[in-house]
This record gives sequence, structure tokens and C-alpha cells, in this order.
Amino acid sequence: MTRIALQPLTAEAFAPFGDVLDTSGAPDRIINQGLCGRFHDRAALDFADGRAGISLFRAEPRTLPLVLDMVERHPDGSQAFLPMSEAPFLVVVAPDEGGTPGRPRAFLTQAGQGVNYHRGVWHGVLCPLSAPGLFAVVDRIGAGPNLEEHWFTEPYLIET
Repeated sequence: MTRIALQPLTAEAFAPFGDVLDTSGAPDRIINQGLCGRFHDRAALDFADGRAGISLFRAEPRTLPLVLDMVERHPDGSQAFLPMSEAPFLVVVAPDEGGTPGRPRAFLTQAGQGVNYHRGVWHGVLCPLSAPGLFAVVDRIGAGPNLEEHWFTEPYLIET
């Protein structure tokens, strides 16, 4: 099995795949009578048709090392995952190589980070590493299928 080492999630490393959602840097605006910093417009939401919707996901925690045998993508819309706890989670992405995923990359978020996968980006399934595994998800709500899966002939092993 090919091994993939975890790396920290940074905006620069993740840029080819999507947006890192966090409160790094200074707020863009101070609102609510000076008591709230607004970190404005952090994700490039992109939908071919349909509309943005907010759903809640509760995923079972996974453990490392993790066998990665499948990735998916959504050709008609971006997909943002916003953790509803401060626990880190695993983020897996892969470049597109002619319609199939290339070598995956694995990132570990920091507390308070979320991600927005750009439309059509190959990514792993939601992988919290601790309970409760509760996430708000902003993605496309619309007619027709918006999911492609790719099963690897040889799985990868993601480890620390």
C-alpha cells in the first residue's frame, strides 16, 4: 500500500483544491457595536445550477492510520464543511488527471478550521477524528446527480 503522510492544512497548500475557512489574520470588518470581527467572504461557492443549501452531517469518527480506497467529487457544485466543534479532522484531496484522481494528499485541520472544496475537486469522505463528528455543510441543492466516485485499484494508507 502506498503511504501518504499527513500535513498541516494551510491556505497555500490547499489552494489548488479549495478554500481554508478560518479566522486567520485580522477581521475584514468590526461589527455589532464593535464586539464582533467579521472575516468576510472566505469561500468561493460555485454552483452550475440549483442553489446553495445548508445541511447538518453527523459522521462516525475515524482513526489513523486510515485506509483510503475511494474519493469522490461533485461536478455541479462546491462543498463547504464547517465543523461544529473545535476538534481537528482529516481532509483528503487529489488532483484531477484526465478525469480520474491523481496521487491523494492528506491534511489535518487545526481547531476552528473548515474547508470548501471547489467544484469538481476529488476529495475523501468526511473524516472526523473524534466525536461528535457534527458539521454544517454548504453545498448544491438541485435536480440531477452531483456525485462521482472513484475506487482505487490499490488503496493508500494515510498515517501521521
